[in-house]
Amino acid sequence: MQPFESRMTHVAAQFGTPLYVYDADELTRRFEHLKQLFGQHFGVSYAVKANPNVELLRRMLPHVATFDVSSYKEVERALRAGCPAERITFSGPAKRDAEIRGAVAQGVGELVLESLAEARRADYWAGELGVRQSVLIRINPSTGPRHFGVSFSGRASQFGIDDEVLEEAVDTVLGLRHLNLIGFHIYSGTNSLNPTAIAENFAIFIELFRRAAKHGDIRPEKLVFGSGFGLTYGGGDAPLDIAAVAELALPLIDDLKSDPRFAHSHCVLEMGRWLIGPAGWLLTGVVGEKHTRGVDMRLCDAGFNNHLAACGMMGTIIRRNWHMMNVSNPDAVPHKYTLVGPLCTTIDVLATDIMLPEVRVGDVIAVENSGAYGLTASPTRFISHPEPAEIVLAGNEVIDATESALNHWTDVDRTGRLRMAETSLQG
Repeated sequence: MQPFESRMTHVAAQFGTPLYVYDADELTRRFEHLKQLFGQHFGVSYAVKANPNVELLRRMLPHVATFDVSSYKEVERALRAGCPAERITFSGPAKRDAEIRGAVAQGVGELVLESLAEARRADYWAGELGVRQSVLIRINPSTGPRHFGVSFSGRASQFGIDDEVLEEAVDTVLGLRHLNLIGFHIYSGTNSLNPTAIAENFAIFIELFRRAAKHGDIRPEKLVFGSGFGLTYGGGDAPLDIAAVAELALPLIDDLKSDPRFAHSHCVLEMGRWLIGPAGWLLTGVVGEKHTRGVDMRLCDAGFNNHLAACGMMGTIIRRNWHMMNVSNPDAVPHKYTLVGPLCTTIDVLATDIMLPEVRVGDVIAVENSGAYGLTASPTRFISHPEPAEIVLAGNEVIDATESALNHWTDVDRTGRLRMAETSLQG
């Protein structure tokens, strides 16, 4: 197999830049590592929002218990990837009636209830369709540990039902005759690099799961643990030690399973960025150079229109340069550069004062950890630059997985209202 830099420059020459490249073999290795550590205790649910590329979803399907989706379009993507509807879990805080109806009609495995109002709407549509829909209550914890990149606990949130009213919520859902409450879901923090914090968060989850199940006198079939496994994007942070997470967290699951009420509960790790992030790169070409007021600037053909997160505009408090490589000139003497994108705004900055081997016009820069929240989390239509292609590498095979056609929302009219034909709703 070619060296990494040669593979990247080869596909960049073949498909042009900007370009997203995903390594299917690295993705498989990450699944296998996760299974070795957690497989006896947890299944894996992949959060499709992290990267919804259908070719990648097809390759993930043998490794996941479920796909977690957050829109009806993501339901369609999972189905297109070959996922049976019963292996889809539909979460998200603003489900429209057409989406709830469509998901129920497709036979999705579970709806995740984010509020009691949503529970009543789900009950209505399940009744209209003559089915009993399995549901999970998403719980919004009142407390959570520190050391998470983003924490949802302990504050007003669009996600889940506050644990202060958990018992009322359980009673209400159990009283809705077209819903079948089979378990609970919590995702209260993301992007943590601290094993102790993740284990402490799981302990909070377990206490809430016990409380809800006891109050409702139910034996949960499914418990979703929002993993919160983080990645290092820049700076000197050490990578998350997931073996340490397993060492701390798995005894908690063993103790939970010793309770007869939870002996047969299926525990699921909801995963996203940790799985797919390191298996992807954004490749951007250098199209110009400029020396301005003491700064060596390189002008690239990708900016925040292609990678909002790398430009520090997706929840980052303190912007840091992501890890990047000059794959065209990897052995040259390093210099300090500011990398900017092609957009007509001063905030379009990929990196500031980053040390890279000499960067020349025509070189290709690879932005690491770009497999998650890259292309589809970016405003690609801003200033109408071409949308990047997407390539999957599998061994020596190069697969064009570009989804421009799939990104066109054929089910949405010009007012933004979701339209679903009866034939679509019936699968």
